[in-house]
Amino acid sequence: MKSLFRPDDAPDGSALDLHRPLIRSLERRGLLRGGITLGSLVMLTGCDVKRPEAVQQALLAISRLNDKVQALLFDPNKLAPTYPASMILRPPKFNAYYDVVDVKPVNGATWRLELSGLIQDKRPWTVEDLQGLPQSSMVIKHICVEGWSYIGGWTGVTLRTFLERVGADLKAPYVAFNTADNYPSSIDMATALHPQTMLALQYGGQTLADPFGFPLRLRTATKLGYKNPKWLTSIEVTNTYPGGFWEKKGFPWFAGI
Repeated sequence: MKSLFRPDDAPDGSALDLHRPLIRSLERRGLLRGGITLGSLVMLTGCDVKRPEAVQQALLAISRLNDKVQALLFDPNKLAPTYPASMILRPPKFNAYYDVVDVKPVNGATWRLELSGLIQDKRPWTVEDLQGLPQSSMVIKHICVEGWSYIGGWTGVTLRTFLERVGADLKAPYVAFNTADNYPSSIDMATALHPQTMLALQYGGQTLADPFGFPLRLRTATKLGYKNPKWLTSIEVTNTYPGGFWEKKGFPWFAGI
């Protein structure tokens, strides 16, 4: 089932089918915010600005280079700041500019987490199965690409623990996620194995509420908000670059903070 609403960590959080112009506006704003002008693109790439496809290809090339640089700089052992439980925002923000909406894309009774790709044990997982794994908690900051943030408290299974349990190939470069609302995403393996990357089942000590990703979402302290997909339905470990919804719109893939 596809939800009409974007995740809280998407750039605007509004109804996708009703706000297509906002996507185009955000893409233009992202270009300006990055300090890249059409003139600088010509000097850097020699592209013909009268051909939009040439400009788009130039932007993608720059974005890929930026991803590679960020990946080289990423320290898999460095922890992001954590905060006291007293600072947890209850409930978490759905979006800084839109109220929480009634989103229920997942039937908890029938939900299963499907596995594919370079994983030895591909049996589906239930919520009860995940709850049976060692649980950990963290209080970290959620930072959206649009500039807003909040401090949240998350409990669940570290992604490293889960990947090791199912026999995933930890040398593969990518971990991809599909979601019930059709906003797929993916992360690099170094981030997947980071101690602050989690398959979250709870927020603030309570079961994850429907609008915030019930029953399972990714939560990582080292990525921008749009790299934390909600309502997870499947995980794939792969050697093939999987991209993601926002990445296809031109947003950076690595998106480290």
